[in-house]
Amino acid sequence: MDKVVKSAKAQAEQIIEWGESHKIETCFDRAQRMKPCPVGAAGACCKVCHMGPCRLIGPNAEENARGVCGATLPTVSARNFLRMAAAGSAAHSDHARDMAFTLLAVANGETRDFKITDVKKLYKVAGILEIEFEGRPVNDVARDVATKLIEDFGRQKGALNYIRRAPKKTRERWEKWGIVPRGVDREITEAMHRTHMGVDHEPDNLLLSVLKVSLADGWGGSMISTDITDILFGTPRPVKAEASFGIFKEDEVNLVVHGHEPSLAEMIVDVVNEPELVAYAQSKGAKGINLGGMCCTANEVLMRHGIPTAGGFTKQELAIMTGLVDAITVDVQCIMPALTELSKKFHTMVITTSHKAKIQGAVHIEYDEHRAREIARRIVKTAADNFVNRKKEGSHITETFPVIAGFSHEYIEYMQGGRWRASFRPLNEAIIAGRIRGVVGLAGCDNPRVPSQGLHRFLATELIRQDVLIVSTGCGSAACGTAGYLIPEMALENAGPGLREVCEAIGIPP
Repeated sequence: MDKVVKSAKAQAEQIIEWGESHKIETCFDRAQRMKPCPVGAAGACCKVCHMGPCRLIGPNAEENARGVCGATLPTVSARNFLRMAAAGSAAHSDHARDMAFTLLAVANGETRDFKITDVKKLYKVAGILEIEFEGRPVNDVARDVATKLIEDFGRQKGALNYIRRAPKKTRERWEKWGIVPRGVDREITEAMHRTHMGVDHEPDNLLLSVLKVSLADGWGGSMISTDITDILFGTPRPVKAEASFGIFKEDEVNLVVHGHEPSLAEMIVDVVNEPELVAYAQSKGAKGINLGGMCCTANEVLMRHGIPTAGGFTKQELAIMTGLVDAITVDVQCIMPALTELSKKFHTMVITTSHKAKIQGAVHIEYDEHRAREIARRIVKTAADNFVNRKKEGSHITETFPVIAGFSHEYIEYMQGGRWRASFRPLNEAIIAGRIRGVVGLAGCDNPRVPSQGLHRFLATELIRQDVLIVSTGCGSAACGTAGYLIPEMALENAGPGLREVCEAIGIPP
């Protein structure tokens, strides 16, 4: 029987095999053992009312199957898809809401632990929102920006503020199809209403709503969060760091930040090298404190501070299985509940920090942006306290991969024209001339049901070879990093001739 390859990453395979030899289960084992429900995979299960659940299966189900209420398979499948899209938009956008209220708290002087770091970005956003900023106190401008962005969540009529940033032809196309989002919360609420029993039964109409809630996230929640994070913590610039499980150190306290809320992670970065905390770790027998990232929080602290990353979604259990992680602090999204059960086999402490996302068996330290520094110090001390409980057992990795990340929109402009002539013109001209065939966003979580990171790597390899420039984020970035695609030299070896020429001229990875 051929060996089942569960990860495209040799290091991950090594840890998985070590776990199998010690009878330790991971998401890869569960995915192999638990086959997907064929009814659910086809979107053919309806659970929106108490007359069901209804399974719309059988020969010619798309034409003949009906639920108790008479709903067809296309209707049920479209409703399920819309509910998933609405949930995803809610998650991304709720994160943005927290960031907006953090900005408002900073502007109002309600927290002393954060400040406006990038005033230039604040003024840029104020200009987009048509807020006067010349000659005004920075905090007054920040207050108006935060207030106006918060309005986008509860807006009942009109359009999101950032829709004006989209190209005119694109906006006209959205308007033609009626998918311009009004307020983030309104679109999500309407999606939940329309997918309730007895409401919207037209599949095409439901799918248009999928686009609408997606735009509410992309041009609402996600864009709001990105801008506010830059304002508070600084717009990223290229920085060199490392990736892989080899980032963990045997003689230091290893603390992992995991999730999606950057404010707590930023504060942990800020305090982790304080002399008092380093001395505290040394009093526990460690030489120092080593901070690593996981998932999207890893990207945030990597591109601003060069904090190394251990990987994406499917790597969180494997990080614990190195036996070197003293604590993993998590907030919201992409946190596997399996972490707490797995941590019992090692010494790792799982620390939850959000009232929205608790896990049975974890230590809970509630995060509050008004006491961010105090809470960050407590988390670091908790990790240090656990250093003495570290066991020798685990699959230790030493190899790391170099990455260069932090190519923000603003910095790419700067690279192409300098401080006074920043522009996307050279890149645009390269696309017009055909040297670059286009730009593709590579994002999304990896999945244990396919070779982990294999799909991301395959797409990245083929697109680069075909002269397509990649913009990556999330687990896509982790996959590109461990593949070596986040260093400019890789363009010389793998990129097509047109993309190679542009990357060499500008100085960016492919």
